[in-house]
Amino acid sequence: MECERMLLVLEYLTRCTDDTRGVTLRQICAYLDNNYQLQHVSPLTVQRDLDRLGNAGYEITMENGAHNIHYYRLRNRGFTLNEIRFLVDSVSMNHFLTPEQKQHLIRKFEQLCSEKEVRQLMNRIQIAGMVPPDLDLLRNLEQIYAIMAEKRKIHFSYGKMNPHKQVEYVSKDRNMIPCQVLYFQERFYLKCRNGTDGTIRTYRVDRMQNIRGGASFQRCAPIPKPDGAVVDIFEPEQVDTVVLRVRRYLLDDLLKRFGSYASAAPDPEKPDFVQLRVRMCISKGFPRWALRYGADLEVLRPEALRRQVREKVQAMAALYSPE
Repeated sequence: MECERMLLVLEYLTRCTDDTRGVTLRQICAYLDNNYQLQHVSPLTVQRDLDRLGNAGYEITMENGAHNIHYYRLRNRGFTLNEIRFLVDSVSMNHFLTPEQKQHLIRKFEQLCSEKEVRQLMNRIQIAGMVPPDLDLLRNLEQIYAIMAEKRKIHFSYGKMNPHKQVEYVSKDRNMIPCQVLYFQERFYLKCRNGTDGTIRTYRVDRMQNIRGGASFQRCAPIPKPDGAVVDIFEPEQVDTVVLRVRRYLLDDLLKRFGSYASAAPDPEKPDFVQLRVRMCISKGFPRWALRYGADLEVLRPEALRRQVREKVQAMAALYSPE
């Protein structure tokens, strides 16, 4: 019973004290009486509980008030209000959690705050868009991590969207060894090695269902780390130095994206543009990435990559040519 009472005292200090507000021993006794029917807890008993909590590592301070009344407060809860706000905002912005899952997680964070701080967390970031009602990303990730920890192959149904906005799932046994989970451009992906030929396959975690473990495996060759900037989740076909001519307003965004793999210099022909030299992992999705910037980005070298982008542009122009 003593341990349970100490936890109740700690809960009260967490919710009802902060840097500007403390509580008295009698207020703690009244809380225990009114909420948990602990009528016979004396201020001396609560004082001993506070001492034990202090010895256990909790920072509980005491200040003298008027009429020689002592006020106690819990300091250093482990997270500052700004840190909790950041975590709450991160949950609020998540595209994959349902509103119910978000509220469940946010309530757990609120338990780390005082009542005053909870009121300050009410203004949360909102996002546009809808979450698929049948999506349970947290459960998918939990199952994947468990299978990886057990060093077992993974089987699952994998879905693709049809023209009717429905995800159609194909179920089959997959000889796949799960290697790592990656978060890339607001999506979670699972990278696997094919247990037959060792090739790397990538799957969206939110498109997986009926996840289950298979046969055990002894070891899995690690997924190689990219030796250059990446623009999509697919495995690179080559790594090369790419020279881009980009309009100046894109410079900040692209330098942040490419990091230490990129360097910039003025363009000798077009003063409104700069040239970027980027060591880049080039995959089949590179032309699509380059074309998203339209006429504000031009691939100069290597020539083979420039030719791929040019062919894509010509195919697009053919779609819009006069009949």
